Amino acid sequence: MKLIVALGGNALQAEGQPATAAAQLAVVKETVVYLVDLIAGGSQLVLVHGNGPQVGRLVLQNEYARKITPAMPLDVCGAMSQGLIGYHLQQALREELKRRNIKKPVVTLLTQVVVDRHDAGFQNPAKPIGPFYTKEEAAVLQKEQGYVMVNDAGRGYRRVVASPEPQQIVELESIRELVDAGEVVVTVGGGGIPVVEEGGRLEGVAAVIDKDLAAARLAADLDADALVILTAVEQVAVHFGKPDQKNLAQMSLQEAAKYIAEGQFAPGSMLPKVKAAMQFVASKPGRQALIASLAKAKEALEGRSGTRIVP
Repeated sequence: MKLIVALGGNALQAEGQPATAAAQLAVVKETVVYLVDLIAGGSQLVLVHGNGPQVGRLVLQNEYARKITPAMPLDVCGAMSQGLIGYHLQQALREELKRRNIKKPVVTLLTQVVVDRHDAGFQNPAKPIGPFYTKEEAAVLQKEQGYVMVNDAGRGYRRVVASPEPQQIVELESIRELVDAGEVVVTVGGGGIPVVEEGGRLEGVAAVIDKDLAAARLAADLDADALVILTAVEQVAVHFGKPDQKNLAQMSLQEAAKYIAEGQFAPGSMLPKVKAAMQFVASKPGRQALIASLAKAKEALEGRSGTRIVP
């Protein structure tokens, strides 16, 4: 079974832990145990990961060092984050595969994704990046740096940037060849490096593509058997965090559209996951999508956990 697996932030960084390379690698080593469970079960994995906190920290590091060296633009920071996260995933996956005597190469492919320069996302920045701030800290950043700051699902304030829709994956054929060769491929990291086409050439733009929507694009292009979106919660829920919260084991496209219209899913967290799942399921008959917790990915594939999105 060919699976496109989208990893949420909890798969890369533990909440409340120091934002160091060593701390991230430690979390990734725990994450890959669940991923290799899927490989051991016979699935072919293509991994897509988020990069919000990582790219946000790279931007901050660039800004703090501006007096010493020129700051790198956001698209370049996105490329840097693909490399650093892919490096950790490659190391951890190789180690876990070797521990289980599974011979399978792992590779990270730096990936560009074409977006429309006139996408509405550029007029309405909505993609959170970087760490969480208090309301007071956010106000200072907004005034001094010109950032657009928003409350992210009640967890604190974060900077938001443009999040255009993914149109085309530039390195798709290379990804396909690696997957066909049986390799575990880490690709479209952070939703891909956003680029626009200008006169036959590609030009990077200041944006962050939603990794779940990019994963859905990749899953459709590779004709995957399933799109699996792994996150911190076991199932999608309506009335989330309220006394009448209801977890959903299955959700049709019609039901999902209804819940979105009701505002049931937070824009910075569950909404893009549900939209990505809907896009993939609607793209071709027979396709399935799952939203589940990382720790119960195997159970979700077996129908014992998670939320399955159906036509």
